[in-house]
This record gives sequence, C-alpha cells and structure tokens, in this order.
Amino acid sequence: MAATSVRLLTRNLEGLATDRAGWRQGDASNRKCCRQACQQALTTQVVGKAGSRNLLCRDKGDLHRKGWLQGEHVFGSEVEQPERQRRLALSSRSARKVGCRASAGVAPGEKKRIVVTGLGVVSCYGTDVNHFYDQLLAGKSGITHLENFDAAAYPTKIGGEIKRDDFETGDYINPKMARRMDNYIRYLMVAGKKSLEDAGLSTEVMESLDKARCGILIGSAMGGMQIFTDAIEALNTNFKRMNPFCIPFVCSNMGSAMLAMDLGFMGPNYSIATACATGNYCILSAANHIWNGEADLMLCGGSDAAILPIGLGGFVACKALSKRNDAPEKASRPWDTDRDGFVMGEGAGVLILEELEHAKRRGAKIYCEFLGGSFTSDAHHMTDPHPEGAGVEMCLQRALESSGVAAEDVNYVNAHATSTLAGDLQEYKALHRAFGSNADLKMNSTKSLIGHLLGAAGAVEAVATALETGWVHPNLNLENPEPLVDNNVLVGGQKEKLDIKVALSNSFGFGGHNSSILFGPYKA
Repeated sequence: MAATSVRLLTRNLEGLATDRAGWRQGDASNRKCCRQACQQALTTQVVGKAGSRNLLCRDKGDLHRKGWLQGEHVFGSEVEQPERQRRLALSSRSARKVGCRASAGVAPGEKKRIVVTGLGVVSCYGTDVNHFYDQLLAGKSGITHLENFDAAAYPTKIGGEIKRDDFETGDYINPKMARRMDNYIRYLMVAGKKSLEDAGLSTEVMESLDKARCGILIGSAMGGMQIFTDAIEALNTNFKRMNPFCIPFVCSNMGSAMLAMDLGFMGPNYSIATACATGNYCILSAANHIWNGEADLMLCGGSDAAILPIGLGGFVACKALSKRNDAPEKASRPWDTDRDGFVMGEGAGVLILEELEHAKRRGAKIYCEFLGGSFTSDAHHMTDPHPEGAGVEMCLQRALESSGVAAEDVNYVNAHATSTLAGDLQEYKALHRAFGSNADLKMNSTKSLIGHLLGAAGAVEAVATALETGWVHPNLNLENPEPLVDNNVLVGGQKEKLDIKVALSNSFGFGGHNSSILFGPYKA
C-alpha cells in the first residue's frame, strides 16, 4: 500500500509541476479549472498510510514547491517506464489545456520558424509602405528645411521632418485622444494599424485570433518629448494648466500599451529603450517571445518624434548634426569624406512577426523569414563607438551563430551608418572583417535618404530590408568615398539588382548598445 501511495503521490506531484508551468501562461478561468482538477486528483487518488494523508494537509504552496523541486528526482526510480510514458501523455494534455502548447507542425525541440507578414511605416515619405519603398528605390531624399517650428536661431535647420499638415491619424485613433497624445504615440499607432491592414488582419480575422497569444513590443528612445515640453511650459504658469495625461504620455511604454488596448492583445506588451538601437532590440525580443512559446504573433518596432526645439537643441549641443543647410538633400552622406554629422529624422516602423504555422493556417502573405540576431555592449563610452569595433564585431558573430547562418551567405547589409566621422568607419571595418570575402556583398544606408530616426531607425530600416526584393536602394551623396571603403561593396547613386541570400540590418545606440538582425527569403 505504501509503495502504491508513493507512486500515486509522485504522479500527482509531477502533474502539479506541469500545471504550475501552465499557470504562468493560462488565463484566470484555466487556472481555476487546473487548480480544481489538481485538488480533486489529490483527494481521490492519494490513499494509504497516515504519512501520505498528512502530506495532503500541509500548506498547498509547500506541496507545489515539493512537487516542482523534487518530484522526479526523489521518486523517479520507483516509477516504471510505461507509467512514465502515460504520465507524459497526461501532462501534455494538461499543458495544452492551460495554453502551454506547441505549434502544430513543429517537432519537439525544433526551433520555430518566424516570418514577416505585415509592415507599417510613418516617415517623411508618408504612411504608405509601398510608396516608402518606391521613394527609396528612386533615390529621392526626404530631408528638407524644418517647417513645424522656427529653427532660424539654430545652426542646423534641416531634417527628415514629417510635415504637420501632411500627417493625419484619420480613423486609426480616437480624435479626442489623438489631440492629447505625443506624436511618437500617434506615429506608432498609425504604423501599427497599417501593418495589420498590410497583413490582411481585418476585424473579422482578428476575432478569430487567440489574443492572449498576440503581443506588442514597440519602443521609443526619446518618449513623449513634446508632451514633456508642453508640461514644463504649463507649469511655469500654473500646474492646473497641465495636460492630465502628461505623465503617462511621456512614458515610452505607453504607445505599445495604448495600441494593445485598441486591439485587445493580451500577450507580451512593453517597450525597450536602448537609444538608437531600440527598434532592433524590440524586433529580436519580440521574436524571442515566439520562439519561447509565449506568443504566435507580435507587432514590433520603434517610434520617435524628437524633431523639436529641445531635441534639435540637444543634438546641436552634442555637435552631432550636419550644418549643410543650403542643400538639405546633400546633408546625409554616409562614408563620404565630406560628411559633417547626421541628420535627424522622425517616424515609426512596425513589423508583424508571426510563427510560420500560424501564418500558414490563416493564409497570410509572407515577405521574408526572420532568422535571428544578437545584442552586445561596447562597455566603452557614452557616445563614442569602441575604437576597435570589438562590440560590433562580437554582435555580428553572435548573430550568425544564433541564427545558424554562415558568414558567406550574407550578401546584403543595411548598415547603421549615420554619416558621422567615427561611427561610419568603425562599423565598416567590423563588417569588412566579417563579410569582406563575399564577392557579391552589397551595403547601403537608408539614413542617406530619410535621416536618422533615432529609436525608430532600426525598425524603419528593417521594413526597408524586408521589402528588398531583387533591388537594393542607392546610397545618396557618396561622391567622395573614404579611401578605406570598397566602392564595389557600397551601393552607388542608383538602385542595384541583387539576389539576396541573407540580409543583415545593424543598429547601434548611445551607451554602446549594438544590435544585428538577420532576414532571409522565405522558402517553404
């Protein structure tokens, strides 16, 4: 009787361990059902001597901990193989019941495949993703003189600005709320909902999704700078004049949160702020939630709206900006010897990452496959890159290793290249060491056309990378290339044909944040 009691108790303890894992992911009703089932099983199945009955009387939390920490380790030797297999089958059914499920078509232990099924963008080109791509291929600069505020007193008067009269939220945001929001939230929500439209996720299709397994991870490096500025101005008069939403709308997580409220997405939802590497950090982190089985679909990317007096003034104080005010379209010139700093941009980029089998079941169009990436830190300086490019090179190598991609297969790089004196060359050196032997390697910088979108840069450039189908966009203003660079590697002033095998997109940020992400053509 005692041995039987031990075996039965072991069975229930191991079941509790599985259920405990499920509780973290199941909803409240599932947790309640799971709890009731476990209590019933313990009450009806555990019989025997007083020792077994007394164990049931202990604190339930302690019982769960003992099962989680000790179950198989302590009692495993007494469990026969057929019984073990039966328990595993039961555990599998229990896990599925509470939402801890494996995707159909994915073998146990096999890494899930992730594809890009939707793209949304807000930029100086507008809000249409196809127009955005066409403008890039045509080599049309979006950098102009600033118009949304008077920049006459600033040494820099240009940027990749979204003109106030050219951007409308339309039906994408409640008009009353839109008037109170910071632009970074407006851009984020419009780009996010545009990506849903692009993915064919209509209202009817959305109703069929398991929204507990849909999440949003869209970051912002700068957050609500306009709201913060307005609040300071109001405070100088009277605190009662402050926007009642000023605190939440300043927070960089609020864009993701408000988009989730509109969509009803209850999966992972937060934002990351790693300066100008924010977009890539969000994309790779979103993919990790899918690989970890926590989500089937993730909206991810970045948004920033910092072309404001405080933003412009701050970067002017850093001596980081180009002063080529007489020819705005010539100001952003990565790898050119005459570059004199970067050009600010603004906007948002959103990608929909989706587990492959989930995408196939709903008949989604697929742009490309997301292969993986990596993050590292320079641990060197607040604003300057590591002089040897050590952090960047390590990031590239780790991205290849984690994605299972061979260096020789990477033949396109959308570089971070911001048009700064030190940054462009340090990145180029690291890329050349990693991929310089690839005969058909091509490299360009989207920033040469639209400027540097800060926390949105990586996301908007990932959109451009995902859209590259047989063509790569030009590098503008590469008139006098640095002697160190290979002109055969850098794309020239016109778009070029390229059969992309694997594409890499880099983003780096103040604080020494490095990120590299990889995309490849989708193959069934």
